[in-house]
Amino acid sequence: MKNLFDDFDPIPSKQWKQKVQFELKGADYNETLIWNSPEDIQVKPFYHKDEFQGAANVNTKASEFQICQNIFVHDLEKSNLRAIDSINRGAESIRFTIEDEKIDVAKLLQNIHLDKITIYFNLSFLSLDFIKKIAAFTKEKKTKIYCNLDPIGQLAKEGNWFTTKEKTNFDTLNELLRVPPSGVRGLISINAGLYQNAGANMVQQIAYSLAHANEYFNRITNLNQPIVFEVSVGTNYFFEIAKLRALRLLFNLIAKEYSPNFECHLLVSPTKRNKTIYEYNVNMLRTTTECMSAILGGADAIANLPYDALYHKDNEFGDRIARNQLLVLKHESYFDKVNNPADGSYYIESLTKQLAEKGLVLFKDIEANGGFLKQLNEGIIKRKIQESADKEQELFDNGKEILLGTNKYPNKKDLMKDNLELFPFVKIKPRKTLISPIIEKRLAEKAEQERLKEEN
Repeated sequence: MKNLFDDFDPIPSKQWKQKVQFELKGADYNETLIWNSPEDIQVKPFYHKDEFQGAANVNTKASEFQICQNIFVHDLEKSNLRAIDSINRGAESIRFTIEDEKIDVAKLLQNIHLDKITIYFNLSFLSLDFIKKIAAFTKEKKTKIYCNLDPIGQLAKEGNWFTTKEKTNFDTLNELLRVPPSGVRGLISINAGLYQNAGANMVQQIAYSLAHANEYFNRITNLNQPIVFEVSVGTNYFFEIAKLRALRLLFNLIAKEYSPNFECHLLVSPTKRNKTIYEYNVNMLRTTTECMSAILGGADAIANLPYDALYHKDNEFGDRIARNQLLVLKHESYFDKVNNPADGSYYIESLTKQLAEKGLVLFKDIEANGGFLKQLNEGIIKRKIQESADKEQELFDNGKEILLGTNKYPNKKDLMKDNLELFPFVKIKPRKTLISPIIEKRLAEKAEQERLKEEN
């Protein structure tokens, strides 16, 4: 059979650029069509095979991504029933957030098919006894349970360790991993979403997450389990795909220096940073593209953010819509049919390599200057993130970064004062801390507070 493309001569990138310049009618090509991202990456109007420097060689499996349901455990029985209902409605994994270490794990997990459903525990405490409860319940069972323990993330977010002394936190992890509990696939996680939600640019997110993980590599002697990265993604569609690929690429590069068997497990959620309380339905559009980026970027599991999560308590409708967004992407949009879906895109490959290169440079700089914990304790990490956040905030305040319904085409008839079940702004909690914590803050907070004051 004749190849139809044989009738067309290949057009080199130089010829394309000449054509573009002709159409610009004298306007400067670089000033008009090339823009700089916050990561100082120049984005060109087109990418061509002539300039392609090779694939980034990242292996992703979109066909295996799981739909994850977030559940905050307060009432044990209700949380169990909610998990079962979520699974019956399409969830393939559950992330339980637990604050009380007296929770009965067996009752929480009863009637859940643990051989088919992945379970993540996000714990607000560090307890040997609690992990032993999980191990006892899962003994001789085929399970995929991740405990997501992250003392460094606790310090970064709250300003304090789980336990008073730094050494005690790592001693506990070393004790747990000396004889890893059966049934528990992973114990260590990295709260990478904190950096994104606080305003870090993508290079910072990648480098800080890897430097964060490197502290565990250096301080835990028997670490040979998968590392869970809890990552947040925003609406810069192609950049977010490339960010996840670059993170996995660099993790594999760094981790193999310690062990060839480390696995990078990406648990991804949409960011809160660009979400709004006014015109809240637009949040569904934002989370849809963010989930698409997560799938194409290689997420192992995705926990979607309900459109009303900022101001409503957990509710069945919001959870169902969030879950259905992923179900539609998976079963009706066929996002799970092709592995490595970003391969062959010159643009995404270019972004992946540039983000990886810049992330590696920053990672090396952190390590050369004492490591992540040292810079976290000295306030350097927080200061650098704040500088990036301030730049982004200025763009939003000046209308250069747009959130529809908030700083562009706001609906003045949209009233929210009586709909706030949750406080949607940064909460100030005066307390004694070892370091100044990294604070998550949304771009629209100041504008929303001003609008709330104006409501009658």
